[in-house]
Amino acid sequence: MKKEILSLLVMLCMATSVNAQSWKMVITKADGSQQELYTADIKDIKYVQEVKEDQNVDQVIIKELYSGGCKKEDGSNFQYDKCVVLYNNCPQKAVINNLCFGACSPANAQANNKNYGEDGKLTYESEGFIPVWNGLFYFPGALEIEPYSQVVVNVHGAIDNTQTIPNSVNYANADYYAMYDPESGYNHTGYYPTPSELIPTSHYLKAVRYGLGTGWSLSVSSPALIVFQVKDTTPAEYATNTSNQWYDGGAVGEQVWCCVKVPNEWILDGIEVYAAAFQDGCTKRLTADIDAGYVWLTNYMGHSLYRNVDKEATESLAENAGKLVYNYSLGVDNSTDPSGIDAEASMKKGAHIVYQDTNNSTADFHERQKCSLKD
Repeated sequence: MKKEILSLLVMLCMATSVNAQSWKMVITKADGSQQELYTADIKDIKYVQEVKEDQNVDQVIIKELYSGGCKKEDGSNFQYDKCVVLYNNCPQKAVINNLCFGACSPANAQANNKNYGEDGKLTYESEGFIPVWNGLFYFPGALEIEPYSQVVVNVHGAIDNTQTIPNSVNYANADYYAMYDPESGYNHTGYYPTPSELIPTSHYLKAVRYGLGTGWSLSVSSPALIVFQVKDTTPAEYATNTSNQWYDGGAVGEQVWCCVKVPNEWILDGIEVYAAAFQDGCTKRLTADIDAGYVWLTNYMGHSLYRNVDKEATESLAENAGKLVYNYSLGVDNSTDPSGIDAEASMKKGAHIVYQDTNNSTADFHERQKCSLKD
């Protein structure tokens, strides 16, 4: 809107300045300073999008995944309130262009996985890619994350869900982002109600759908989620290029099984989730170089999967003196953070948390009693 107003102002000034050469444009900058330009000196105006250089891309990790849903007051299940929390795990700002989210096929770890060869290995392991099924979401511009800070990305239901379901999560926050792009074909209103008016439209992620369905399929029981950065092209161009497509189980040409091949070197982080209700039937989808393990999830209980604290690195930060809170108690059964540090409580006291990142979800994550956004 600011661009349109500025353009109209310039045209008005130039049109009326023919017989009134004293017309000038006064520009007030973000810092409050002003600059004056006489319209007679303006030949043309162009808007050029600022390109921000990548910084500390490899320090951005998945801090938390809330995808398992919760219970309604009548005891029935609710799942349209998922989110991912990204975190900058270093003391410098992170800047990332072309950042994307994708879910590996098959959608559920307990599903019949037809992508294993006779050698017992995933058929795509030797080819160095992960198949991202159905579609992907991406940030339309560069994402900036301050040091030791997080970004909340809503997956489904970018509203205050607690108004009708107290056990759910409130996403009505101007700092949050939302996967919301109905024009892509992901327009199921159950998944995607109009986001809270508090979330600016500039925080809406874009999508490319190449499979079927009207909702991006992030499993409620056992997703395999990756975060990746497209290189040398745009996410939309890469995802719509048929030469990058691959079909789950060899079902070539069947759109329902269409995936896009994401090179392993593009992947910043991943988390392999196994369903606690199917402990004997889950199989790996992410290759060991992306995630060498897995983490169990009991769904529809409001639980999240939360990254463990790197105790030594966190305690070594001088600025954390007197700010760390111990005796963490929000784990589920035997799944907990072995560091004993309560990360969320510590951050509220001003501590900087360094999270563990060994590319092994068994060691790096634990099941948490509730999403940290409800703390």
